[in-house]
Amino acid sequence: MLFDTHVHLNARQFNEDREEVIRRAKETGVEYMVVVGFDRETIPLAIEIAESHKNIYAAVGWHPVDAIDMEESDLAWLEELSAHPKVVALGEMGLDYHWDKSPKDVQKEVFRKQIALAKKVNMPIIIHNREATNDIVTILKEENAAEVGGIMHCYSGPADIAKQCVDMNFMISLGGPVTFKNAKEPKEVAAAIDLEHLLIETDCPFLAPHPNRGKRNEPAYVKLVAEQIAELKGLSYEEVTAKTTENALKFFGIRN
Repeated sequence: MLFDTHVHLNARQFNEDREEVIRRAKETGVEYMVVVGFDRETIPLAIEIAESHKNIYAAVGWHPVDAIDMEESDLAWLEELSAHPKVVALGEMGLDYHWDKSPKDVQKEVFRKQIALAKKVNMPIIIHNREATNDIVTILKEENAAEVGGIMHCYSGPADIAKQCVDMNFMISLGGPVTFKNAKEPKEVAAAIDLEHLLIETDCPFLAPHPNRGKRNEPAYVKLVAEQIAELKGLSYEEVTAKTTENALKFFGIRN
């Protein structure tokens, strides 16, 4: 049994065959998924998909690339949605210094506001980090995000930072990059972080794992991530799938 903890089935890339993608995932053993909404367009569809499927849940947050577009009414909307029975986390949120749409100071402000909201509603957070590791860790510490904990989504940083995040009550989620032949750091993280602190994901439709790299990613491919982690840790595939699913169910507060 597999739990894909971060999917974007609400992305336009799935508009033509969303139900087929979900069916293929279940046939591969993916019993649970969390659909992540991160703006005014993707959040309602994330909720709709979660409401329509028994073991699919939603996370809602505001992406740092679009931080400049966020208004106070959007934050209030996220607070309202946090009470929805199928919403299990706030996010993805964080910092993205690769794109320059939103100034860094605006991104930081929106990030801090969402952490404060998570503490208010007592809900874990999902962190997006692109080229902003030091600032992410600093803000998580300053805002005492350990109080609610969270997920370092599609983690691709060094193992020592991953260990710092674990110490702050965060899970480390690995995706397709751990299967890439030239991805040194994700492989080191998979080997170094104890299985009880690991989750798996696809981040579909992005970052498809080897040998599907460059193609549209989908939840069924999370099996390839689990297989790679098992190889790197010297464990059986069954051990990795059982424990990462157990971790996710516990983290999101889902009763199996």
